Amino acid sequence: MSTVSPKPKPYKILIMGLDNSGKTSILISLSKDSNILSYCSIKPTIGCDIKTIETQDLLMSIWDFGGQAKFREEYLTNFKNYLEGANKIIFVIDVQDIKRYELALEYFENILNLLKEGGYVIELSIFLHKYDPNLSMKEEFEKIDEIVESKLINEL
Repeated sequence: MSTVSPKPKPYKILIMGLDNSGKTSILISLSKDSNILSYCSIKPTIGCDIKTIETQDLLMSIWDFGGQAKFREEYLTNFKNYLEGANKIIFVIDVQDIKRYELALEYFENILNLLKEGGYVIELSIFLHKYDPNLSMKEEFEKIDEIVESKLINEL
């Protein structure tokens, strides 16, 4: 008699951030999609896209949240529903979008506040995405690191 192992519960990851921060590109990379055209044909995520990735010993459910303002409001309003069963949040900041650092950090602070208010304990990662060491904007890139450290690390 053979026994069938129950399917493992998916490890739920939420990828959040402003529009155009690179969340979908990160999802494509996580899914090990080697087709370069996948990156060329990215369109803004409408609402939330869910992709399941299965490895030899892990089943991941990755939720790619569209970052446009109208969607961000929806996520924050119904945060508890989206967070249900989540194991990790990856918050993505486009380091080249200097003009929107404050907006990105405000959104992240809103997420942190909702986590605190709800008493949630969840793994968090901040991805500083689109960094190019060959660009001459090194000081501006370092600014985001300082802002993250001063504004958010103190919150945690």
